[in-house]
Amino acid sequence: MRSQLAHLSDEALVALVARGDDTAVAELYDRVGRMAYGLAFRVLRDAKLAEDAVQEGFLAVWRTAKTFSADRAKASTWILTLVHRRAVDLVRREQRRRTESLDAAGGYDGAYETASDPSAEDAAWVHFDRVRVQDALKHLPDTQRESIELAYYGGFSQSELAERLGLPLGTIKSRMFAGLARLRELLDDGAEEGPWKPEFTN
Repeated sequence: MRSQLAHLSDEALVALVARGDDTAVAELYDRVGRMAYGLAFRVLRDAKLAEDAVQEGFLAVWRTAKTFSADRAKASTWILTLVHRRAVDLVRREQRRRTESLDAAGGYDGAYETASDPSAEDAAWVHFDRVRVQDALKHLPDTQRESIELAYYGGFSQSELAERLGLPLGTIKSRMFAGLARLRELLDDGAEEGPWKPEFTN
């Protein structure tokens, strides 16, 4: 399937993505991913954050492909713009986090202590989010869930997953993109409907 996409233009691939073709996303990643990572790294100066920016940027490609217009920009330029936006968002997030950490470290003298422990509250929210994600993962096809769990909980790169599972790298990328896009939809739906209700099994 991937060889059949090689002759298509970037713009044609985006059109396929808009129709839900996840192999087209993987093909775009092969073409633009290295350049996108370079751009993100120049903004973030951090390899892990740059990878996150690229991943989120391509998720945005998957989710917003229907809005792309070839009259406004080339597909590669549009993709790089999405990645750049995610990189800038991550820079701002990290700056806020560092500022808050410095404020907390420099301003605390015991006078502001309350019965509500912020760190305990944060830990509770982290646990809540983890439960939401784990429950959402149950709704993915086994192949997509396996790839995501091995990548994010096992720490394997996409290349390592391909070698470990004996599959082409393009297949791993397709599963990751499709799975993460579906996961985002499930989590977004849960946020709109109110508190997530985890499924518990005996």
